[in-house]
Amino acid sequence: MSDSKRKTESSGSPPESTQDSTALDSGWGSEDLIDRIKDSADKLARDRSSRGDLKILSRALRELRYAFKVFSPYRNRRIVSVFGSARTAADDPSYEQAAQFGRAMAKQNWLVLTGAASGIMEAGHQGAGRENSMGLNIMLPFEQDANPVIAGDHKLVHMKYFFTRKLMFVKECDAVACFPGGFGTLDEALEVLTLLQTGKRDMVPVVLIDPPGQTYWQDFHHFVQKNLLADKMISPDDLSLYKMTHDSLEAVDEILRFFQNYHSMRYVEDRLVLRLLKAPTDSLLQQIQGDFGDLLAEDDFQVCKALDQEQDQPDLAHLPRLVFRFNRRSLGRLRQLIDTINGAVSV
Repeated sequence: MSDSKRKTESSGSPPESTQDSTALDSGWGSEDLIDRIKDSADKLARDRSSRGDLKILSRALRELRYAFKVFSPYRNRRIVSVFGSARTAADDPSYEQAAQFGRAMAKQNWLVLTGAASGIMEAGHQGAGRENSMGLNIMLPFEQDANPVIAGDHKLVHMKYFFTRKLMFVKECDAVACFPGGFGTLDEALEVLTLLQTGKRDMVPVVLIDPPGQTYWQDFHHFVQKNLLADKMISPDDLSLYKMTHDSLEAVDEILRFFQNYHSMRYVEDRLVLRLLKAPTDSLLQQIQGDFGDLLAEDDFQVCKALDQEQDQPDLAHLPRLVFRFNRRSLGRLRQLIDTINGAVSV
């Protein structure tokens, strides 16, 4: 797999692939962005910003810089973020499920990224093993020491702020797996769904995993249907942004199926580019034109080669593209389109 992560956008512009490694390989070329950071620092001085505000900005920038440095060598591998309770006991069915999930993902050469603490996080790392584990630990006054699998590893980052930690969880991942958990787990899961629904994060599979016989995520789904969907606070298509299962291996299959033909996405001006492993057949393209015309702002879906604006990612130039002017109104429908592409094309 090439080095082309689908990352979170922090500005108002549409998301696109933002791999700094490509720029580094071609002579870097990001001096203008460094200048902007310096200019912002100068403006903070002119604004006479309070020391408290400056401490937040300074710490956040240092945390993110170090985290980017740690993750940079591993951006040539897929990463799954695993969320779940730190208080889950080792004899809990969810613990074994998380360990099984981590083990299966590591066998597929994926890295397992967790909050690095105990419970579900330790289980995911235990299954994946130290070599295939990454961690983003949050510094708390209680219950958040790094688990023994990842403790002391160079792939472990300690962070003070939840917002920088959550940014890294979402920015660096290619999939999300959620096990039962407390406020933190719900916060992380809902942030991912919010970013997907609003188009602030390129599409990734989100799997909610319940132990057999338990209904944690099923109850969440019923709440969403009863309160959000029924009151028209979300659309029916938004339910496509996540999948539920009682089987951790089924969750693995769901994630791998998402990348069966779909590779990555990028916005080029007003066009959305879906990079694929294999171009859609004429019959599939005709089906897409008929079934997903509501996604078009204008024109039709087109199958083409890499666009001129994608020259900064030469390692992806060989991949065929499905290109269209996306109205950006329904990301749930976009997920359905990706599912159709994956389900219909034999790789």
